[in-house]
Amino acid sequence: MNIRATVKEAPLKHSDVAANTGLRVFAFFHLNLAFSSIEEVRRGEVITSCYWPLLQLAERAGPLGLEMSGYTLEEVAARDPAWIAAAKKLIAAGRIELIGSGYSQMIAPLVPARVTAENLRLGIEIYERHLGVRPKLALVNEQAYASGLVPLYLDAGFDALIMDFDNPAANHPEWPAETAFLPQRAVGPDGQSIALIWSNTTLFQQMQRLAHGDISLETYAGFVRGKHGDVPRALCLYASDAEIFDFRPGRFRTEEKLSGTGEWAKLEQGFAAVIADDAVMTAPSGVLSLMTQAQGGQLLSLENPACPVPVKKQRKYNLARWAVTGRDNTAINAACQRIYEGMLRDEAGADWKELCYLWASDFRTHLTEKRWNALCDRLKAAEARWSAPLPAVAPLAGEKMSARQFAVQTPSLRATLDRRRGLALQSLQFTGQKKPALGGLPHGYFDEIALQADWYSGDSVFEAPGEHKLTDLEWCEAELATDSNGDVVASARIQTPKGPIEKVLRFCANEPRVEFDLTFHWSDWGKGVLRLGHFTLLPDAFDPATLTLETCNGGGPERFALAGQVIEHGSPVSFLVSSSHGLGLTEGWAMIGDAQTRLKIEVDRSTAPLLGLLTHRMSGRKLFCQFVLSALELDDTRKPGAYAPGPRRFRFSVSAA
Repeated sequence: MNIRATVKEAPLKHSDVAANTGLRVFAFFHLNLAFSSIEEVRRGEVITSCYWPLLQLAERAGPLGLEMSGYTLEEVAARDPAWIAAAKKLIAAGRIELIGSGYSQMIAPLVPARVTAENLRLGIEIYERHLGVRPKLALVNEQAYASGLVPLYLDAGFDALIMDFDNPAANHPEWPAETAFLPQRAVGPDGQSIALIWSNTTLFQQMQRLAHGDISLETYAGFVRGKHGDVPRALCLYASDAEIFDFRPGRFRTEEKLSGTGEWAKLEQGFAAVIADDAVMTAPSGVLSLMTQAQGGQLLSLENPACPVPVKKQRKYNLARWAVTGRDNTAINAACQRIYEGMLRDEAGADWKELCYLWASDFRTHLTEKRWNALCDRLKAAEARWSAPLPAVAPLAGEKMSARQFAVQTPSLRATLDRRRGLALQSLQFTGQKKPALGGLPHGYFDEIALQADWYSGDSVFEAPGEHKLTDLEWCEAELATDSNGDVVASARIQTPKGPIEKVLRFCANEPRVEFDLTFHWSDWGKGVLRLGHFTLLPDAFDPATLTLETCNGGGPERFALAGQVIEHGSPVSFLVSSSHGLGLTEGWAMIGDAQTRLKIEVDRSTAPLLGLLTHRMSGRKLFCQFVLSALELDDTRKPGAYAPGPRRFRFSVSAA
């Protein structure tokens, strides 16, 4: 069959504005020629096997949504201009609704707000240039949502977002049942809101199973039939990749073999079966007319402290996937941060398009070896142009400490360090605080058996599957010195089975601040989890009823009230996935505290943009709250590699806020 030929049969019944009762269904397809596991030489095959059949499907069964990055659109325009011309005609005819996402598929809760703003701007310019239309509906990239992004999408001119329902809903049991079937409004931290259309993980996976032959047409139709209600509802039938039908990206060994029966034809059959059950096909934006229905148009906070950044599909998809796993995501994200900071220093010479390309999500998951090497070369070229060198490690030769515990005091703080535990902070009190706010809690402090351990602040822990835990909580030779500014510097070299860790702590004299500078001289990182800092709040210093956390996840500051919350960001999802949630810390800081005592934890993102993990709960009447910085996590994308050889360095600090 000539997939470029116009099909003469009558299209399925559809309406851009459905009737006031019944079920409205819509679908959209995500087009991504940067797909991590697809080599560039196969992109023409993707256009032929996937993108042309999609246009035919839209002509016959539309209106359908089509979402693609500006990068993908430019690639298609360069390889197959006829596809662009055909897509423009279908958009003009109302058979396709264009959905925007930006120039690259970037994880907005992991990059500074300025970068996301530039990404959206570039994408809109490319949509207008090639397709002659400015989309008003945006898909949240990888469905990684943070409330601070709302003002960015509004400023870019978008009227509505598409976001996965299942994961936010799992953390909001208070939402009424009909919330899932109606458009709502997502609220940002500044009170602004944007219209919200739900996609649905289970539904799009059901359609994938139909197309791949895993379930029958009758089973699929029955599943959708069960979503009908007594009041008007909207349902997203599909909201995922186009590159998985009549083509296999090669990402997983378990991918279904091509059946040869025409998977795009099966999609059309699925749509037809749903329509035959008295549903009406509409464009994605068509469901916004249901905003005035009862339980529609609610002002919703999709996030909460336990899940600050909801992400698509199963829990294995969390921020760690693009932040600190992959081949060497921590290092390539740090390189992007250095390039970003260089562009801010030289706005006239900035190339935001190049930075958005380098920060794209597909380079951080199942990237092929060939594309990984090309990325490293391109990153290094950009670094040579924009990056400034990092400051050198500057330990001072000083007095050797002989006691297990020793005190440090400056005009701004008092601290006790434990040489038996690798210079862990036994206690830290900043000037103006009535009690030490950070430190260690001894075994037996909590009655609860799950918390029966020694808890530290300032330590490092590495864990790998099937191996003993490796920490810096060991005896160390430590030196203490005072510099010309009055800062006290403690330094140590801690031996571990993987190699030494150099640890430098600077206790500032002129501000209430402790700086950590860690260098890991490890040649083999393998597959494991590395977490740093472990800032443990001392319960007597805080009022649990007024405790809050504030940080930025790609946008403006977001504040989370912690009272009554059980939070375990770093708890594993499975043996394969080591964490559940995370905080992007995209402006390099997080603040935690109550009405009287607040602490600010800062990360030098140009050295390593660490991921924030919070643990918080009450154990009886005692508070357990610990803020951890993750440098490495484990999931299915982890394939150890190195962007650059040599030691790994991490810099962060804690101060009074």
